[in-house]
Amino acid sequence: MDETIINMTDQTPPDHLLTGFHSRNSLPHLKREGATYFVTFRQAGTLPKAVLIRFKKEREAILQRAVAEKRPLTWHEQKELFQWYSSRVDQYLDCGYGTCHLRRPDVAALVAKALCYFAGQRYQLQAWVIMPNHVHAVVRPMPGHTLSQILHSWKSYSAHQINALLSLKASPFWQKESYDHLIRDEDDLLHCYSYTVMNPVKAGLCSVPEAWPWSSAHA
Repeated sequence: MDETIINMTDQTPPDHLLTGFHSRNSLPHLKREGATYFVTFRQAGTLPKAVLIRFKKEREAILQRAVAEKRPLTWHEQKELFQWYSSRVDQYLDCGYGTCHLRRPDVAALVAKALCYFAGQRYQLQAWVIMPNHVHAVVRPMPGHTLSQILHSWKSYSAHQINALLSLKASPFWQKESYDHLIRDEDDLLHCYSYTVMNPVKAGLCSVPEAWPWSSAHA
């Protein structure tokens, strides 16, 4: 992996990225040191502008109180946001709109390499799946590393490699903001794990999770 990407996570992270509340692009994020997260990042351009605007309005209706009060999401708000995300955004992504570069085995292999490269060193990767236009992962940052750094490393390295492979010259490969959900307990962890590995089955891409080649269930 490129040395610049390797060194990117060797800096001391700000405290608010380890534990507490911070806001990025109007979406409040709650971090807890030692916690596990369900994360999603998607290709840029997979949501048409009109759909994106509608989804943002729906999301703001759920989050407006937390944003206004500059506080972390409550557990109830986190569950509400997760349910909204899975039933609206992820359901739309599973339909395969947009240019689904991740459907190509060589592209998916690059993303899988990025996900697994530092597993066991900088994070515990408990589940992952690469869909035709987005990625899910259940990840636990190890001490000294933050979720933000890990996501940045995954996306930066894979985008550089994919753009070179496909000779893409246009806009960024990945959508700038990722979705993350702080996993609260064992039941929530089990739900997020199942949600991740079952996504290809739910989307009609395979009959059992082990049959999807770009997944921790298969690996």
